[in-house]
Amino acid sequence: MSKFLIRRFFLALLIFFMGVFVTYSVIRMMPTSYVQQKAREMSSAPGSKPYEEWLEQLNEKYGLNTNIFAGYVKWMGQAFRLDFGDSWKFTIPVTEKFGDVIWYSFALNLLTLFVEFAIGIPLGILAARKQYSKTDYAVTVFALACISLPSFFMAMIFKYIFAIKLGWLPLYGLYGSTYESLSLLGKIGDIAQHMFLPIITLTLLSIGGIMRYTRTNMLEVLNSDYIRTARAKGLPEKRVINKHAFRNTLIPLVTLMSSLLPSMFGGAMITETMYQIPGIGYISYQAIIAGDIPFSMFYMSFILILTLVSLIFADIMYAVVDPRVRIN
Repeated sequence: MSKFLIRRFFLALLIFFMGVFVTYSVIRMMPTSYVQQKAREMSSAPGSKPYEEWLEQLNEKYGLNTNIFAGYVKWMGQAFRLDFGDSWKFTIPVTEKFGDVIWYSFALNLLTLFVEFAIGIPLGILAARKQYSKTDYAVTVFALACISLPSFFMAMIFKYIFAIKLGWLPLYGLYGSTYESLSLLGKIGDIAQHMFLPIITLTLLSIGGIMRYTRTNMLEVLNSDYIRTARAKGLPEKRVINKHAFRNTLIPLVTLMSSLLPSMFGGAMITETMYQIPGIGYISYQAIIAGDIPFSMFYMSFILILTLVSLIFADIMYAVVDPRVRIN
């Protein structure tokens, strides 16, 4: 197991360096450029230098006057020193801005995680236990609808119904205009109202896959010989499902769970943007469309690291859940 993890670690390092290089190359070739916008603003001032001179000066200042490979090497050298520079759009250090907004996304996705697993796994097990019944068909249709609908469409429908038509919930934002004047309990309630629609949107986007995955794996487990043996011994059905079948259903679910770490810390870019939640997804979207290379590079590298760590974590979890992995 240790040799396998060491190999996975060095493979992850190789993937990281290649992934960061591809990301840097794509961001360097983006049509939107902060430098060009800044050069136009500075050249429009009375008595200022021409646009071309400002552009050349700013490109040299930010290291954009070199080729992509040289710029990548320079960025990696600074990254190893944990120097990611200042955000061009937000005009503060990248890590400082990141620290200000990451916890909004973490809280949003952590709450979503609890809701989707609390609903998705039991519904998937229920559909498997009642295969080809009306309950199974209802769960399947609901799961397929959740998988098929895009996040922006779902967010628009919820905002139109619950915020505009019914007026029950706020339209967007993290808290209302009267937030500062509220008591502690009132502040919690205000944030809960604003977070309700984003959590429901994110839950419905993910719950379909969890239900389908749980149902498929539970059906496979329930048809196994050891389940038939457990039933033949006269064990209660609840014990057969919860103790014997569910544990083995978790083994394939580990692969699905490995994607949770990037989603929890990486934010939900479209959903946060639709509801204007100031999390890392919404902020990174603003940085990318503004051509903010320092912040965009940090964010994409952070997501890549989280993805690689989650895959290694999934390998470890396989050994924890399934002893056969440790033996092999």
